[in-house]
Parts: sequence; C-alpha cells; structure tokens
Amino acid sequence: MAANDADKLVTSNDPEHPANLIPALCAKFWTLGWVTGTGGGCSIRDDDLVYIAPSGVQKELMKPSDMYVLSLAAQTDPTRTYLRAPPRLRPSQCTPLFLAAFARRGAGCCIHTHSQWAVLVTLLLEQQGGDSRVFEMNNIEQIKGFGRGFGKAGNLGYHDTLRIPVIENTPHEEDLTEYLEAAMEAHPDAYAVLVRRHGVYVWGDNVHKAKTQCESLDYLFQLAVEMKKLGIPWISDIPRIAPDRA
Repeated sequence: MAANDADKLVTSNDPEHPANLIPALCAKFWTLGWVTGTGGGCSIRDDDLVYIAPSGVQKELMKPSDMYVLSLAAQTDPTRTYLRAPPRLRPSQCTPLFLAAFARRGAGCCIHTHSQWAVLVTLLLEQQGGDSRVFEMNNIEQIKGFGRGFGKAGNLGYHDTLRIPVIENTPHEEDLTEYLEAAMEAHPDAYAVLVRRHGVYVWGDNVHKAKTQCESLDYLFQLAVEMKKLGIPWISDIPRIAPDRA
C-alpha cells in the first residue's frame, strides 16, 4: 500500500474513528494511572481492520499518525504484516494478545492497563496461597457491568460470581500470548485476564463495552484491596431479598 493511501487509514474528522479514539482513550487512561511511563495500551477492531497504539510512546501524547493498522484476516503466525506502520516507532508487544481477543472472542476493543489495583490483587492472591490463578468476587453491585460471557445475552447479576483468571508474567510481553489463550479456553465466559505483578487485559464487543468493563474491573480491584485490609472476604453468602427477573 502506498504511503499516502496508508495515511488515509488514520485520517478522519470523526472523533469516533479508531485512529482518533485510541489517543483520546489513552490520554484518559493516563490520568487514571493505567498507562504510566508508556506502559499499557489499546487496540480497536473495525471489521477486518485493527488499529493499535505503538510501543514506547507516552500514551497521553499519542496522535492518530502514531497508529499501526493491520488486516486481521491477513495475519499468519509467526509473520505479521501491517497496512500502515509509522516511521521511527515500534509495534506494540501487546499486538498478539490484542489479536487473540479479536480472533478468539470477536472483540471490538481490547485494553491493557498497568493499574496498581490489578497488580495488588494478583499479589494478594499470591500471598494467600491455595489457588491463586483466579480472582473471584460476588454480591457487589458493580459486577453487573460485565457480560455473562462470549455469545451469551445479558449481564451478570448482583449475586453472581465474577471470575477473572490470572496468568504468570513473562520477561517479554508477546510471550504471554499462549498463556492468555489458554486462560481464555479454561474460562470461556471471562472478559479479562490478569497478569501477575504486571496488569490486566480487558476486552469487549465494542469500545463502549470494553471501557465500561475496564472501569468496573478497576473499581472492583480497588474495592478488593480495601476489603482485604478490613478482613472482609471477596466471596460471601448473603440472603436474596427479591427474586431475579428474566
């Protein structure tokens, strides 16, 4: 693809265009402490086109011209080809993990954060012993921000149990891919995967759902840390005072 044609992929006056939306979202995530020091990132799929934030760039300063673009259908492992690759920048090491969410879950957006709350939850799980490979919480209102699972209608309810698998960190981020894919297979209803001592990957059917779930999850992680300080368990058995509605 000629350079001028490739640049057209990231040129739009529409604020909802992926090339405009990713920098705007990452600037917001930076204010939340999710993408500090160039860490973390975001990717949006628009049909077959995938837009990805680059590596090693201050996330609050990104521009549409910094975006990588590739065709999801054209990717072959281990070769990766880009329809647009900005000069003097490097592809994100998160790329294969984003692609896993798009290919295996039909996601429209995947967000990766280095949230301190996500990291602390993995450390608490590590410290408590037993099965530290799944974060579980129930009977908290914010759980209703999550879908019931891939291909399932509706969201989780207040009394449902949210389960987020945890995988171990690796020296190089792209090496997490096979473990993230294994966690997806083991937990087909999950919309996120925690990476111990690193952060979290969250995906959704579209940008709105991915952002909502990422915000809800960070709220729950912070709540979980505070609950642990107070000795309040994450899983509780409380009576229902009204029936579920269909």
